[in-house]
Amino acid sequence: MKKLLFSALLLASLGATAQEATEIPSAAKGVTYGAALSKADAVPMDQLEAKLTNGSFEGKIQGKVKEVCQTMGCWMKVEKADGSTMMVKMKDHSFFLPKNIVGHTVQMDGVAQVKTETEAKRKHYAEDAGKSKAEIAKIKGDKSELQFTASGLVVID
Repeated sequence: MKKLLFSALLLASLGATAQEATEIPSAAKGVTYGAALSKADAVPMDQLEAKLTNGSFEGKIQGKVKEVCQTMGCWMKVEKADGSTMMVKMKDHSFFLPKNIVGHTVQMDGVAQVKTETEAKRKHYAEDAGKSKAEIAKIKGDKSELQFTASGLVVID
């Protein structure tokens, strides 16, 4: 029994050490994350809402990154024309972003849709962003907002 337990622990530890940590490349002009982008022209953020058909848009958009998940890099917020931000999530968590992507302009392929986020999820995102407990406590209720699910993106500046 001891040999069986030892063997199981040995295999588990070998499996854990065999997994390589994927390093996220630092954000710089030309660096791509996720899938390759389409050849289509990018829609600027100030024109996105006008391009929505039945509450959604599929294609390439361009915007400036204002915030990124400080835990894993699994979401970011890009600036809209009115100064507010739009949530961008990485499709199926298939890629992650570096923390230094904030301030860069990016082009991204994917789908924009109006979605409702629960209060709990909004608080979770605030925690991921490193917001204070007081800021998180101010978040109340569900909120419908335009969101983008990115399949890939490239830093353009």
